[in-house]
Amino acid sequence: MTVIYEINTLVWLRELGHRYGRPVALGNVPGEVWDEVARPGVDTVWLMGVWERSPAGLGIALRDDRLLASFRDALPDLTPADIAGSPYCVRDYVVDESLGGREGLAAARAELAARSVRLILDYVPNHVAPDHPWLTERPDCLVRGTPDELARAPEAFLEAGGQVYARGRDPYFPPWPDVVQLNAFSDDLRAAAVDTLAAIGDQADGVRCDMAMLLMNDVFAKTWGDLAGAAPTEDFWPYVIPRVRELHPDLLFVAEAYWDLEWDLQQQGFDHCYDKRLYDRLVHEGAGSVRAHLGAGLAYQRRLVRFLENHDEPRAAATLPDGRERAAAVAVATLPGATLWHEGQFEGRRVRPPVFLSRRPQEPADASLHDFYDRLLTAAAPVREGDWELLTCTGWPDNDTHHNLLAWSWTGGQDRYLVVINYSDGPAQGRVPLPWTDLRGQSCELTELLAENTYEREGDELVDPGLFVALDAWHWHLFSLSR
Repeated sequence: MTVIYEINTLVWLRELGHRYGRPVALGNVPGEVWDEVARPGVDTVWLMGVWERSPAGLGIALRDDRLLASFRDALPDLTPADIAGSPYCVRDYVVDESLGGREGLAAARAELAARSVRLILDYVPNHVAPDHPWLTERPDCLVRGTPDELARAPEAFLEAGGQVYARGRDPYFPPWPDVVQLNAFSDDLRAAAVDTLAAIGDQADGVRCDMAMLLMNDVFAKTWGDLAGAAPTEDFWPYVIPRVRELHPDLLFVAEAYWDLEWDLQQQGFDHCYDKRLYDRLVHEGAGSVRAHLGAGLAYQRRLVRFLENHDEPRAAATLPDGRERAAAVAVATLPGATLWHEGQFEGRRVRPPVFLSRRPQEPADASLHDFYDRLLTAAAPVREGDWELLTCTGWPDNDTHHNLLAWSWTGGQDRYLVVINYSDGPAQGRVPLPWTDLRGQSCELTELLAENTYEREGDELVDPGLFVALDAWHWHLFSLSR
């Protein structure tokens, strides 16, 4: 199962420079740091924000009072040098020289590969910076407008090189002021996208595709109407992904996806898609909602990305009370599908810096939380092998707290694991019938993987009526079972 660790590259390197008292770029990150990154259970690192950022986009950001206010909220002692521009306003798909350039990235990839860890990088399919080369070299890649449209709606269009282009957007929000819209229906763009992704595949083992659903035919037509022209028969991703895989068969495609379009994007060729719906349920809802979500087909679930935070979402430590965060972390670490962890999450960082910034505030590390995540990742690494099954919990007429219990099992040969989580703010009791009928007539041992506790139980009881559990609020069992 894929386990991704996201790093804000610019901020991370800057902090490493302070730690070591010298400039640190991708090509000279100390080996001990790569050892820390390649912790047990992590097999993929996402270096977010390595491409050249746009000076033109930066200039627009510096004139945006709303953005500047958000920068100061995150970093009260903000200086102009802290504002680097958005990594999603890409000037060109060239590794920024300030980060070490292409050679530095190659060295970083080699360090990760030596530790059996893959590298994934960003791809922004929906838009480019206003100073991207395509505006002059390949204008047919972009959605174009007219001088009259620019005069009527200057917030939605811009002029560059004597041409009028549409500013990037999605169908539910106003245009983004610092980017130019690519045309998903353009043959020229589709060819350029294949070339760009193939070039990324020369330098990495996978791509995280920003807002991937915006390029789907029906979404794009809804957003752009006549400005986009006629929709091609073939959708964008089914055209692009197979052609890239002819050159890079093993390139991992990860989609940032919303609006319940994950299944559709999986069918269009993505290996994994964000599971934003599970994130919302874990953060805002209860066990019943989470359980209903986990009733989806296993083939679908195995291609989702489970997470509690990323650079677009609030920090988990700021959103989830301590016990709830740990319970949710046990869930995402032991469910089928890919898992995404975010640098700083393990230390309990609470401030989510805007991606425009090259610096974040200093925050004290939560040693207890860090220890918890260290143990969780190590313990969960062998768990998610084999077959997963969502289990049903039972209770009693005068005690229905079993509804607050989530339970599932993993079976891989002789290896058997059981996860039970009280996903509520009160005590919960219930029975969890285990799916392993061959336990009948056996004496069994249940070992907590995150603690020192071991329990002996009879197999007949574990199968029917089931393991009795009594858990305090937001507590869990992560058991290995042996006979």
